[in-house]
Amino acid sequence: MHKAPPTIGGVFSPLAYIASRWTPSPRTVQRAALTALVMSVVIVVTGGAVRLTGSGLGCDTWPKCTDDSLFATPAQGFHGAIEFGNRMLTYVLCAAVGWGIVAARSAKPWRRSLTKLGWIQFVIVMGNAVLGGITVMTGLNPYSVAGHFLLATSLIAVTTVTWQRTREGDTAPRPRVPAPVRKLSWAMLAATLVLIAAGTVVTGSGPHAGDSSDIKRMPFDWTTTAHVHAVAAWLVCALAVAMWLVLRVVDAPDDTRARARDLLLVLLAQGAIGYVQFFTKVPEVLVSAHMLGSCLVWIAVLRVALSLRERPDARAEIPAQPDPALSASV
Repeated sequence: MHKAPPTIGGVFSPLAYIASRWTPSPRTVQRAALTALVMSVVIVVTGGAVRLTGSGLGCDTWPKCTDDSLFATPAQGFHGAIEFGNRMLTYVLCAAVGWGIVAARSAKPWRRSLTKLGWIQFVIVMGNAVLGGITVMTGLNPYSVAGHFLLATSLIAVTTVTWQRTREGDTAPRPRVPAPVRKLSWAMLAATLVLIAAGTVVTGSGPHAGDSSDIKRMPFDWTTTAHVHAVAAWLVCALAVAMWLVLRVVDAPDDTRARARDLLLVLLAQGAIGYVQFFTKVPEVLVSAHMLGSCLVWIAVLRVALSLRERPDARAEIPAQPDPALSASV
């Protein structure tokens, strides 16, 4: 039986075709994963810029920018350019995710777990693009806007895990700290999710609707929701301090304690921004910085949790040494 020519194989399995001709280094795979993580944060920050400049309906339809044009037109002015620019960044994000998938598939040996994580990223990006279109077509409904942000947060979670996994093996995870410490990390993750969800309610009931028109907001008192958000933030801070102290008590590895320290620093900066923006009537610049801080807090919490276990590379073992007696006999 004759084998199919390589070009035909490339048509039926392009990823396998590329993998047969390119072997990226481990550093290249790591950089690809990090690029996807960075772009998942960038798309959140630029999406915030769209809302804060009132450009949410700069392109008033989807997937086109107008009924007659795929691109922003001069008549749409500044707001159209901002909204269209953010949409274009989605393609950059897709390219970053695609690069990660190709790099993971082409690595030798093929690590299927990384490829699966890459495809999960792709599905989330596509789902969020559709939800973004629904958000535009519903006139920036605050609930769909909140869902849009939460999906972006889930993308950040997957890209963070993927980046970590590129620096590990595929063996079963083994703990580096006692079980109670790991349970504390799960509590911190849950509290952070509540914090982020509460933040979307603050935004949805706040003054920044995303467009200059009269857009209906969530029917909650903004001051009350801001206080609830602050309580959740203090809870996360308390858990982060507890984690930092516990890791010192159990003599956790240095890198794990460094992750806990980084989390405290990010929380300190984020809390300062949050209180300043509350008492200064929520200026746009600080809201944008707070959105960036939200992403960094989420990444820092995930990195702490991921540092509490390890997946050694099964290949990273000391190679067998030749028997001197056998060498001498030869």
